[in-house]
Amino acid sequence: MTTASPMSKYRPLLLATLALIVLPFGLQALGLSLNTGIMVVAVAIATMGLNLCVGYTGLVSFGHGTWFGIGAYAAGLIQLHWFGGQIWLPLLLSMVAVAISSTVVGVIILRRRGVYFSLLTLALAALTYTTAFRWTAVTGGEDGLGGLKRGSIGPFSLDNALTYYIVVALIGLGALYLLLRLVRSPFGHVLVAIRENQLRATFQGYPVERYKLAVFVISAVVTGLAGGLVGFQNYLVSAEAVSVPFSGELLAIVVIGGMRSMLGPALGALFFFLFRELFSIWTTDWLLWFGLIFVAFVLYSPGGLVGIWATLSRRWWPVPEESAAMSRRKIYEGLPLPDFLRPESLKGTVLEVKGIAKHFGGIRAVSGASLEVGAGEIHALIGPNGAGKTTLFNLVSGLYPADQGTVRLNGREIQGVPSDLICHQGLARSFQITNLFKELSIYENLRLSLQARHGIGFNIWRDIDSYPQIHSETAALIKFLGLEGIEEIQGGELSYGGQRLVDLGIALGSKPQVLLLDEPLAGLAAAERERVSNLVKNVAANIPVLIVEHDIDRVLGFSQQVTVMNQGEVLMTGTPEAVRTNRRVQEIYTGTGIPEVEHSRSDEAREGAAHVLRFEGVNTFYGKSHILHDATLDVRGGEIVALLGRNGAGKSTLLKTIAGLVPLASGTMEFEGRNIAGLPAPDIARAGIGYVPQGRGLFAGMTVRENLSLGRLARKTDGSHGVVWSEERILDYFPRLKERLDVAADYLSGGEQQMVAVARAMSGNVKLLLLDEPFEGLAPTVILELFKVFDLLRRHASIVIVEHNLDLVLALADRVFALERGAVFHEGPAAPLLTDLDYRKKILWL
Repeated sequence: MTTASPMSKYRPLLLATLALIVLPFGLQALGLSLNTGIMVVAVAIATMGLNLCVGYTGLVSFGHGTWFGIGAYAAGLIQLHWFGGQIWLPLLLSMVAVAISSTVVGVIILRRRGVYFSLLTLALAALTYTTAFRWTAVTGGEDGLGGLKRGSIGPFSLDNALTYYIVVALIGLGALYLLLRLVRSPFGHVLVAIRENQLRATFQGYPVERYKLAVFVISAVVTGLAGGLVGFQNYLVSAEAVSVPFSGELLAIVVIGGMRSMLGPALGALFFFLFRELFSIWTTDWLLWFGLIFVAFVLYSPGGLVGIWATLSRRWWPVPEESAAMSRRKIYEGLPLPDFLRPESLKGTVLEVKGIAKHFGGIRAVSGASLEVGAGEIHALIGPNGAGKTTLFNLVSGLYPADQGTVRLNGREIQGVPSDLICHQGLARSFQITNLFKELSIYENLRLSLQARHGIGFNIWRDIDSYPQIHSETAALIKFLGLEGIEEIQGGELSYGGQRLVDLGIALGSKPQVLLLDEPLAGLAAAERERVSNLVKNVAANIPVLIVEHDIDRVLGFSQQVTVMNQGEVLMTGTPEAVRTNRRVQEIYTGTGIPEVEHSRSDEAREGAAHVLRFEGVNTFYGKSHILHDATLDVRGGEIVALLGRNGAGKSTLLKTIAGLVPLASGTMEFEGRNIAGLPAPDIARAGIGYVPQGRGLFAGMTVRENLSLGRLARKTDGSHGVVWSEERILDYFPRLKERLDVAADYLSGGEQQMVAVARAMSGNVKLLLLDEPFEGLAPTVILELFKVFDLLRRHASIVIVEHNLDLVLALADRVFALERGAVFHEGPAAPLLTDLDYRKKILWL
């Protein structure tokens, strides 16, 4: 990594100094007074403080004028009652008052995130304004708090505009210097990490809530200082200083100037005052035009004034895709794990999970699960969809609190401990979906993990470049991962394989004593899959690994122990060979060959039926992850087609692609002879394709009748695609719903909810019905009822179904398409797979 030079570090300070020298002359040339310059600098200080929250930490405050006003009132009251004639002690003590009040408020409102935090700050501003306006005895009410004095510095009176301008400018430069030191410190880098990905920062070992409270208070104090300076500038503090409109102006100034730059808000303040002073000459509606400019910046230049050039250059000279970035890296095969990442003297059982359980409402996600991970081993955790594997990971790593059970790391209980402390105790994890700081470089992503382990995160003064040990460790980790040469590329610009490597590196950088890897091979190309597998084996020689992975063939090939989960419980733990030969494990993956319901499929030949859907050579991506690879299938009129395959094979993605919820990158998709590739999901639904997602996706709080009505409103096909599904006809197929029509959908049983979901889809008069795991979690009697309904529905609509219960789905389906890694590798009739279990295992088993 290139260390920043002192000149580049403090270039903003040099630019600000030059600007403050030039500003009075520029204002004079425009016919404006020096008082305008004082306001520009003071508001620049306020917005730089606000920017610390908004731009650097991602805390969008709609009411930061509160601290501006409290700072102004506190300075004024302190001067009037205790220190008449001077401003320094009132300013300092007002900053203390703002720090105390913002700490109290921050503890309360920072418990909420996102829009709720923003709305609470807005409510705070409204409350403060009302208090200031009505508490006449203290604040002066609508007349304001008058009688303030600027005092003097030796022989120099601060009542002189130039003298006061110089003082405010010097204070502004001092505030800028302190803020520059802060954002270049370890503390400042953690703030950016929180902005980019709060969850990941937590699992790197950072107590995120403490950081947010600290930056909230610092931001409030800086803004409050500006309020005090403006109070003395005007010799008066009015309630307008804490008004909601003023808070909105501060936020607009930050956005227009540039949120990700320290000088951006200062430039925004200059723009705001020049616009107001010059444009108000022409119209009294200047604020309307300013609002339109604000909207334009939000839409077309999110980087504000300081980012205009970058925005234009990206539009005129697009940056080439970094898909080839991985080819520029230097790979050193067979490198040992760096010494500083090797834990000392690990023996015996490192991680012990005993009787852990978690329920979400009426859903039993994990029930009494137990496993042990020993030193020097790779322990695989496998099972079908919905088995509870990722939930178990979340319980062990502290993301969710367990309802019961214990988790011990090196003999110490860690259940109930916050995730950041669990990380410091020696447990790190990767995520099923790559979880990076996408706008930070690879180097920054990895350095943040190592920084957390050195315990320097709360240092707000020392420059990040002054920690040579951390930088040498980061370089060694990059070399081990095979990312040397591309460390300055942003995480979000990497290929999916590169992002997987960085995700693994972030977990390794926490120097764990046990490593949890959640599907590290998912979505990788063959070469990258091999490389990550080798890295995992290399790591496990020193750090025990608990891994969830859907590439079961590969993971069983390098694991020493395997735990199999099903329906939230541990089915067995043993060696890979014992798992392969265990009949119970085979049955949860391939079924028993004995369907739970009578084989009801029609034996009529359907080869002559017209094609309803043609799906050929389709490729689909999630971000940069290639999910469907030239996938092909067809559906004929009146038939049921089953999609089979292991977890992560792409079955649900295929359904979502047909429904238009995931856009296809290439390929052909025709429905009843019409090309629907590229159509948005609503148009595909109106064409006559109904989709029932896994989890049902009902409108909670609405009744069954309202859910069905919305199904009809969403797809006005007027029966042109088949039979008209009136409410009466639907209730003939689902008689159980007759008594539930006016009951809220979320109060129904799981089976009844599934019936509503299917009935809602059919309400659109569909001719093709897509079902994703319709039998999941249902009682046998309800399964039988739904089975019969689906068998009857084939008379009026074709069905594509994804279902992990193979005995059920093969009894129902006419034909099957089997997927592996997003590609169809088998297509044929369902009957042979239903009746011949050996043939089924040959196609679908490990």
